[in-house]
Amino acid sequence: MTVDDGGRAPDRDPVTAKPSILLTRRWPAGVEAHLAERYQVTLRDPDAPLTRRELKQAMRDHDALCPTVTDAINAEILNAEPRRVRFIGNFGAGHQHIDLAACKALGIQVSNTPDVLTEATANLALTLILMVTRRVSEGERLLRGGRWDGWTPTQLLGSELGGRMLGLVGFGRIGRAVAAKAVRAFGMRIGWHGRTATLGVEPNFEAHYFADLDQLLAEADIVSLHLPGGPATRHLIDSRRLGLMKSTAILINTARGSVVDEAALAEMLAAGGIAGAGLDVYEEEPTVNPRLLDLGNVTLLPHLGSATAETRTAMGMRVARNLDAFFSGFEPPDRVA
Repeated sequence: MTVDDGGRAPDRDPVTAKPSILLTRRWPAGVEAHLAERYQVTLRDPDAPLTRRELKQAMRDHDALCPTVTDAINAEILNAEPRRVRFIGNFGAGHQHIDLAACKALGIQVSNTPDVLTEATANLALTLILMVTRRVSEGERLLRGGRWDGWTPTQLLGSELGGRMLGLVGFGRIGRAVAAKAVRAFGMRIGWHGRTATLGVEPNFEAHYFADLDQLLAEADIVSLHLPGGPATRHLIDSRRLGLMKSTAILINTARGSVVDEAALAEMLAAGGIAGAGLDVYEEEPTVNPRLLDLGNVTLLPHLGSATAETRTAMGMRVARNLDAFFSGFEPPDRVA
């Protein structure tokens, strides 16, 4: 295993003939050690995103590239010559940051890590729901700022969840997991809008399908987003749609930052158009709209959706399984391109 600040690896080891792979960010130590037993692994030190130039060089220096959501793998990078990379094992379920069409055209196979981050991300969405409805962030800021004068009957009154409608935009694995937990733990009602492909899914709880997204937004007490990023969903939640929501409603986003128009959201929150928001993802990560930072009725987290030791390890091992299949001449189990 090599650690390198430029992402450049030596040529394939002539003795072991192990394939050369680059992890664009540091992974859990146990996963890195597991990979080092099978591959010639190059790690990043310091743990920072690669530049476009470094990504191009990585395409020339390695047999496989293992990126994360922080790496934009576009056609320009993929076409770097002379290209050596034949496989991209993405550390994450979402793959909108990778140009899959260009990969297919170049014969580069791509895999992702589905299923393993469902529970962690669903739990974080519920964490945000509780934090916003119970005004937890406001309370902590009050206390840490030395402005708490003691208990009073009307201080920071939040709202209960029982009987409230949770509107899920996207009803895939994570959306369904959020719904099931919300029903069991809090007695919430579920409404959802999503692709017709999920209509055949029968949840083990009552859930009302809304064919019209606008209607769901107008009726839901809490709107939680669980859909992919990309051009098709960019600013799906814009000024007009935010205006459809109840003034007492809150918006939760653990999906992709691009789905929400942050400037419009900040304006709506400042004007009291909706009661609050809980965000784990942002349009221009790691930059956050400065207006959001100044608002008391929004809870902001630094993209923690899958951030448990168990989940991140499982994600890395899922990438390893796909690498093993590819370099053994088999179909990667989680191939997406």
